[in-house]
Amino acid sequence: MRFFLAGIMQGSLSDNRLHGQEYRRHLMELLGRHFPQAELYDPLAAHGDSVEYDEQRGREVFFGHNQMCREVDVLVAFVPEASMGTAIEMWEAYKNGRTVVTISPLQHNWSVKFLSHLRYLDLGQFAAALESGDFAERLAAIMTLEPRA
Repeated sequence: MRFFLAGIMQGSLSDNRLHGQEYRRHLMELLGRHFPQAELYDPLAAHGDSVEYDEQRGREVFFGHNQMCREVDVLVAFVPEASMGTAIEMWEAYKNGRTVVTISPLQHNWSVKFLSHLRYLDLGQFAAALESGDFAERLAAIMTLEPRA
């Protein structure tokens, strides 16, 4: 199984910096522990200096990641506040028959609401679902029922 870790990076920041990215390590640890055979991809780990990329390199990475979202099995999106890049990644995964799992308090946001197969309010709720086995059961049911592209 292949997971893509989507999540807020620059969000609505107007300067050339990132939101806190501590959530990535936590999610990678959780997913790695509960899905030890899975392939986990974290865009920040592969492109930690992306805010410094020139336009050509940034474009390559942006569109390359969007292509990856069409091909993975599961996209896990961390969206504590609106994130255009994450919404695009969610859309690419969803429209290509991939499973979208969103961790966000934005339960009324249409991108979160309509593009997510599973939704969790925060990292604690997601971790509890992993620990209890509920996440694995629900994920297996979705992946069995949803047609894959």
